[in-house]
Amino acid sequence: MPFLASAPAQAQATRTWVSGVGDDANPCSRTAPCKTFAGAISKTAAAGEINCIDPGGFGGVTITKSITIDCSEVPASVLVSGTNGITINAGTADRVILRNIRVMGINTGLVGIKIFAAAAVSIENCIVTQFAQQGISEARTAGNTSLFIRNTVVSHNASTGVGLGATNPNRVVIEGSHLINNLFGIAAATGNSARITRSVMSGNTTGVEADSGGALNIDSSSITGNTNGVLSTNNIRLSNSDVSFNNTGFSGGSITYGNNRTLGNTALGTAPTAAGGATSNLGEQ
Repeated sequence: MPFLASAPAQAQATRTWVSGVGDDANPCSRTAPCKTFAGAISKTAAAGEINCIDPGGFGGVTITKSITIDCSEVPASVLVSGTNGITINAGTADRVILRNIRVMGINTGLVGIKIFAAAAVSIENCIVTQFAQQGISEARTAGNTSLFIRNTVVSHNASTGVGLGATNPNRVVIEGSHLINNLFGIAAATGNSARITRSVMSGNTTGVEADSGGALNIDSSSITGNTNGVLSTNNIRLSNSDVSFNNTGFSGGSITYGNNRTLGNTALGTAPTAAGGATSNLGEQ
């Protein structure tokens, strides 16, 4: 009897491609692209990259390994109903990068981007909108992790725009982003903290919120046009920022470094305390 050797499994590529006219039966190469992110990710090696050739709706995806999905200069959409848009449940040492993707829930999708596990997640130049729950949910249970959100719009979600609800502390940085028309722009549960810079929180029921045991440091940002601007118990720290044109500027205590502007609120609310415990010296109410 001749020796029968089984064919080796097809090697995964370090770079794969999707196209609006692709097919998931393809190898996801540049000349034979896949149709969906879910189809491409199974053919992409760990730490590899998925790119978009042309505009398309590429479907929801669950990420279980280090990966970059980058659709620079191409209108790329994830549109879902009744489920999460992008679920990240990777290894505790894995790094995930999402860049230039529109994640849309048409008001029936659950969570736009839900993070269960990964060492580091970077969300750059994305739009996350119209979900029935949170836009971006930080739900990791392992500590010493990081989340970086840059130049991203999180809008029109029925719950929190960016929800920091992880049970272990995470390092969170939000830069140059817009959290608008959500229930909360950003909310930090106990044990969570974030640094927010050059960002806008507007049109939300509450612009920024931190539970007891959570913390937000906000610099060079605008909290404007919300029902409640700032809601905390002395664990939100403000510098070089505007808290303006809200129904109530401050609910609960917060801390100011004295160089903020609070013009145009219907009511100032609870005046923030100056850093170091002195009387607030905003002077621009």
